[in-house]
Amino acid sequence: MAGRQRVVHLLQQLEHAACRCPAHSNTFHQGGGAASCTVRKTEYAFEMASSNIRYGGGVSQEIGMDLQNLGARNVCVMTDQNLSRLPPVKIVLESLLKNGVKFKVYDNVRVEPTDTSFKDAISFAKKHSFDVFVAVGGGSVIDTCKAANLYASHPDADFLDFVNAPIGKGKPVTGTLKPLIAVPTTAGTGSETTGVAIFDYEPLKAKTGIASRAIRPTLGIVDPMHTLSMPPRVAANSGFDVLCHGMSYPIAGNVKTHSAKGYSVEHPLVPHGLSVVLTSPAVFNFTAPMCPERHLEAAEILGADIRQVKRADAGAVLSDTLRQFLFELQVEDGLAAVGYSNEDIPALVKGTIPQERVTKLSPRSHSEDDLAELFEASMKLY
Repeated sequence: MAGRQRVVHLLQQLEHAACRCPAHSNTFHQGGGAASCTVRKTEYAFEMASSNIRYGGGVSQEIGMDLQNLGARNVCVMTDQNLSRLPPVKIVLESLLKNGVKFKVYDNVRVEPTDTSFKDAISFAKKHSFDVFVAVGGGSVIDTCKAANLYASHPDADFLDFVNAPIGKGKPVTGTLKPLIAVPTTAGTGSETTGVAIFDYEPLKAKTGIASRAIRPTLGIVDPMHTLSMPPRVAANSGFDVLCHGMSYPIAGNVKTHSAKGYSVEHPLVPHGLSVVLTSPAVFNFTAPMCPERHLEAAEILGADIRQVKRADAGAVLSDTLRQFLFELQVEDGLAAVGYSNEDIPALVKGTIPQERVTKLSPRSHSEDDLAELFEASMKLY
């Protein structure tokens, strides 16, 4: 893992980085402004909409009281088989028992869920008439619990009704869902705050999801102590989730034989954070011409000396900085190291095309040929 000094440096750089939000990037704010990008000017508007969050060491012990306050009589606790033996789940269940809350545990959540695993959790939820849902785990657990709550509350809906277009029908959620309390054990997806549930759609070997405010957790209980119980690779991969979102989906969805380090699962797995980070050097080299200044700032945050770097070299500098960062974290050496070859590129491109919800956020437009070149450039990192 990265050394303590490297981590401290990263945090210090983030603390002093220029704010790019619409308010603080205006030239009248504090007598300065953000460095201007060269193309694709965009009008911005934003809305803050998220779950209530309780943060603090040990706050998971309070969940029994929260459920009492909700008047919960039959609670569904969802987790996965690995977590079911670890402290986060034990702490939550002890709190429920202490406060006399009746519950049933579903611990068959699949790490990197699929439509099949979603349907299994949905079936469990439909059988028991739960009045509150509790998810204890990472993004896979929380997203699965969201889906179970959604479809248990809409028992007549077809599975694809609420799945994002073009794979699903993208219908609006009209019914009322049960309260859902999310207790995250990783720090990457932010699923405890969002109305999004992501899964692998097996017929197309591509990731898609459900997006609706209706499935957003009622409360996120963020207990930093849970990070201590996570294997190092799990903790690292969950953090990579912040880097860059759409090309990762087919990488995870088309996995063949790769077994990720630190994950005790019986099926092949490329964790979402790992699938994200493997293409990041190529992706940022591709997007850099649209706003070199921001790419250089990112490189500086990651430890690069950019004082003599030309704007034209921003992409190369950020890419090289990322590669060094990933090398120090002992990340697999590109797509080839997780089982892919150039022969797989057409399938990877095909799996990326439906991900417009995230790929359209790229500051640079791209064609299928561009995507193919990015996947090819990501086959080997070091």
